[in-house]
Amino acid sequence: VQVEQYGGGSARAGGSLRLSCAAFGGYFGTYSMGWYRQTPGNQRGLVAKITIDGKPEYGDSGKGRYTISRDNTEASVNLQMDSLKPEDTDTYYCRIVWKTLAGDWDYAEGRGTQVTVSS
Repeated sequence: VQVEQYGGGSARAGGSLRLSCAAFGGYFGTYSMGWYRQTPGNQRGLVAKITIDGKPEYGDSGKGRYTISRDNTEASVNLQMDSLKPEDTDTYYCRIVWKTLAGDWDYAEGRGTQVTVSS
């Protein structure tokens, strides 16, 4: 399974950026997919995801400013980031978690996309 990430880059505070992500090479019947960012403890913190029920879920950092959407014809998500703040600067990782045909759960992650917001 490959996860390809697109978008990101640099913006001024108050501006907008868009991140897109698509997963290939697997069967994604039941899955969640979304964006994570690095935390100070070198863990991944939730930015936003679409749950297996198809509902959006947001981490604290982007609530009210970010909008995540999913393309139902393929395993892909888009993250619209508005009202950007310098503290949004980070590397963002797209992750897909899916239920395998064997009934287990597996996941794959993209390589990361840099978002830089200047004041």
